[in-house]
Amino acid sequence: MAKTAPRHLPLPASSSAPDQKKSQRANADPTASTAHAAAVRSKVVQALAPAQVDAAALPSDLVELGHVLGAWGVRGAVKLAPYSADAQVLQQAAVWYLLPPATGRRPAGGALRAPLKLAVQQLREQGDGLVASFEGLDDRDVAEALRGAQIAVPRSDFPPLPEGEYYWLDLLGMAVHNREGVLLGTVQDMLSNGPQSVLVVQQQEEAGMTERLIPFVEAYVDGVDPAARLIRVDWQPDY
Repeated sequence: MAKTAPRHLPLPASSSAPDQKKSQRANADPTASTAHAAAVRSKVVQALAPAQVDAAALPSDLVELGHVLGAWGVRGAVKLAPYSADAQVLQQAAVWYLLPPATGRRPAGGALRAPLKLAVQQLREQGDGLVASFEGLDDRDVAEALRGAQIAVPRSDFPPLPEGEYYWLDLLGMAVHNREGVLLGTVQDMLSNGPQSVLVVQQQEEAGMTERLIPFVEAYVDGVDPAARLIRVDWQPDY
């Protein structure tokens, strides 16, 4: 049987043309990218300028309740992550303060350099976070510039709670005593355990730091004295 000679495909005459085109694109891209970035920065600065607040004029009782994760959609909304159950305040506060991320914590994409005072236009739940839109901000690039910003509300703007209910932040630092008057430590944190909250109580002892987790429910908490910064509980040191 006769063998068919292998076919040899002709090589391109020169590969320089494609390389030249790549080179031209590579040379053009930085300029176009720089121009686009400058245009976006200018747009962001213009959009946020009316909302900027001098740091010295910020309320002295601001409480950070969450931070911006990034833009959501294309109409200027942002998605945010609440810090604790106290973030329910965000759903009732008409005005939020957005603060630049702390030094060393600024995420990629964030461009906020000065505090902002923004009127909340709409707020809704989205998955495990919240989505908010603000009056006067309707551009995705502007929303993305808020990535990483801390969201704060003055403590004086917190709505009053029914008797027997407390904001987590007001319990932090309170001393915890049991019915026998024994100091169990101070509240360092709060945890959410499904339907109930839990006091994270820490105390420095000879053997080291002791941590106690005490459910913040009527069965264990006898009372809270905000003026004395004291919580009385039905709990023993060896529980």
